[in-house]
Amino acid sequence: MNFSFRDQLPSKLKTSISPRDGYSGIEKPKAFLDFVEEKSEALLYLSQKHIVSAKQFDKELVIQLCRLAASYEIHPTLFHRPLQGKILISAFYEPSTRTRLSFESAWHRLGGDIMSITDRSTTGIAKGESLEDVGEMFNNYGDVVVLRDNQDDSVYRMIETLRIPIINAGNGVDEHPTQALADIYAILKWQPNLINDDLPDSKKIKIGIIGTPSRMRTVRSLLILLSYFASSISEVVIINSDDKSLDDVQLKDINLSKLKVSHSKSLSKVIQELDVIYINSIAWVGESFEVLTGDIRLSKNLKLKKNSIILHPLARGEELDINLDNSDHNWYFAQARGAVFLRMALLTCLVQRTNLVTDLPDQNLNKNPNSREIN
Repeated sequence: MNFSFRDQLPSKLKTSISPRDGYSGIEKPKAFLDFVEEKSEALLYLSQKHIVSAKQFDKELVIQLCRLAASYEIHPTLFHRPLQGKILISAFYEPSTRTRLSFESAWHRLGGDIMSITDRSTTGIAKGESLEDVGEMFNNYGDVVVLRDNQDDSVYRMIETLRIPIINAGNGVDEHPTQALADIYAILKWQPNLINDDLPDSKKIKIGIIGTPSRMRTVRSLLILLSYFASSISEVVIINSDDKSLDDVQLKDINLSKLKVSHSKSLSKVIQELDVIYINSIAWVGESFEVLTGDIRLSKNLKLKKNSIILHPLARGEELDINLDNSDHNWYFAQARGAVFLRMALLTCLVQRTNLVTDLPDQNLNKNPNSREIN
């Protein structure tokens, strides 16, 4: 009788030797890519731009950025390395796993090199150096800066002296625009027809957001981007026990858009109506964090709507039960996976290499007539 150590493996491991196939699975990047007409000219706006707010985007730009992300996701092995010779300064002065590694993975996949900072105590900031001076020095070291900081104004202060693009990877409780772009990318892969302006009422979706949007930078940016797709969204329901979960700026932005937003104190009352459930538990405040979902917990035991999906920017706590991981409702892992390709698309456009991965002609470095300033 032939002996094999494989016979001694736990039964669970015997059936899960191969990793999950992310290309042909539920993520469906090809379905989205086939659905969307390429209009790459929209991407020229991003050339050499600071990316600090979701308000810098419009619907067509979001769609085309997601389309380029889908192209990267379908073809992860690139023939061209559009960022070869470029250097990313990855400055994360607040704890991060997914966002930092996602950006660094994206840059490496595109052929670039990285300088990474993960502890402000190892920098001149610990000696009292100003962010403005740090920005002036960064100009000499790299081609793009990705900054995460626990202060709302940090990215804006650094912009004062930067001559290279900076990407806001989360500034206090203000915004997290690239996370929101990754969220939209997941939603559009799930339902590509949401890009249509004339979607019938029967096809429109209802989104539930669990938490306190006024304290959640991911949701602050997400609400802005969702407003661009308001014609495909019947309603966004904020689910929280607090009556005032939106601040004055958010209320003003919503009133200016066509996005219909309501409030519910009970998840059970609306859960069977929700096509998308977005839950985010943690908000960083100063050097610590607060939990914003109260006692709400998503699990397989709830009566979720058939074919509905759950999104979560991660890291998760008890608010999202692991018993949902193997269900069709789980799109939070696809959401995290897609963030790498979305950031690949954004970074390519930022350093003016879009023409290497699309049908665009060579980009004119300084003559972009479609410049939009930060509000």
